[in-house]
Amino acid sequence: MTSVVDLSKTNAWEALQRRRGDVAPPPPAGAPAWRVQNDRYGPPPALPAQQQPYSPPEFHHQHPLPAPAPGGEQAPIPHWQQPPAQTETAAADDAHGWSQAQGSGPRYNYTDNIRSSELLPSKRIPPTRGWRKVLYRGTFKLINPGQSRDEREQDDLQRQIQSLLRGKYKIGVLGKGGVGKSTISASVGSVFADLRKEDRVVAIDADTAFGKLASRIDPDVSGSYWELAADQHLDSFADIRGRLGSNKAGLYVLGGESATARRRVLDSAIYQAATYQLDRHFTLSIVDCGSTLDSPVTRAVLNDLDALIVVSSPWWDGASAAGQTMEWLANEGYTSLLNRTVVVLNDSDGHSPKRDRALLVERFSKGGQKVIELPFDEHLRPGGVIDLVEDVNRNTYRALLKVAAACAEHFAATTDAPRGTRQ
Repeated sequence: MTSVVDLSKTNAWEALQRRRGDVAPPPPAGAPAWRVQNDRYGPPPALPAQQQPYSPPEFHHQHPLPAPAPGGEQAPIPHWQQPPAQTETAAADDAHGWSQAQGSGPRYNYTDNIRSSELLPSKRIPPTRGWRKVLYRGTFKLINPGQSRDEREQDDLQRQIQSLLRGKYKIGVLGKGGVGKSTISASVGSVFADLRKEDRVVAIDADTAFGKLASRIDPDVSGSYWELAADQHLDSFADIRGRLGSNKAGLYVLGGESATARRRVLDSAIYQAATYQLDRHFTLSIVDCGSTLDSPVTRAVLNDLDALIVVSSPWWDGASAAGQTMEWLANEGYTSLLNRTVVVLNDSDGHSPKRDRALLVERFSKGGQKVIELPFDEHLRPGGVIDLVEDVNRNTYRALLKVAAACAEHFAATTDAPRGTRQ
């Protein structure tokens, strides 16, 4: 009797312990003894090697897999539950055993994070005009307010003009008669000559209809195309300099045919022979083209250009002619040259409405060209020799700097290789 009571008490005590979680539930009937788990004494012993089932690898932060879809097909696994994919580079590294050799630790980059601009003191450039210059000079250079925004913009334009140039560079100037084509050619050429003292710059009059380029640079020039083409002994710069004119800025000029009696007509063969002599001694060339686009000389010029300036007046007739010029260039296959074209709105009389100029700037800009307004300057209107220092006001000079800087943007793309056809 005592043994029966004790057994019932033991069963009741185990039932109470099992209800509290201290004792594991009884194993199912027929289960092996090694599968019995007791949470109090840790997990059960591992399966024998031949009986241990396969379990897929677990990933950190793994969420429960979705339930199988109806029909026995596995439901798609959300992207946050998918294991990380191995890249091709990582797979290749693992195949060669390089992943561990290259190191798996964090990569450090010190040199790019140590900048001289943040550690070295910045030096202010002394001002060159205005009250800033007065203050700088008045305090015996003790107070340096630095350059104004206008001065910094001008310095940026000048640095662009003075940027590195490899080989030769030719800039053409196109426009209908009377829009200031020769004035722009002489002015932009003078800017390049003044700011690039280490290079030689020449302006070439390729207008077959009594071009006036020489009158804006050096009216006393005596050389001509035919003399340059015929002389085969122009071996040094001193030999060719005597056949050209020049101005104060250091711009040289080859004038066109100005004689009316027994006049010689320029053709493409003479033009190419003369410019071949110039290319041996000059780095930059500004070519004042004629107004007849399909003439042989103009085509010879266009085929040898690196950049182009199209001059337009702010009036309907001049703007329409400039638009026709660019359409003709596109139709003739000079699309690459159009991408290096600058449009200059030359307000030669100062009477054009501001609204009209703004409208033309918007319309020309839609073609992808830069459009620069050249304001009215009373010193450029009468004609004669152009002096950038004494005759041109500050706004005009700034606009000319912008034109030259826009042409100089393509200096880096120029090489020493022969040009060929520029189309």
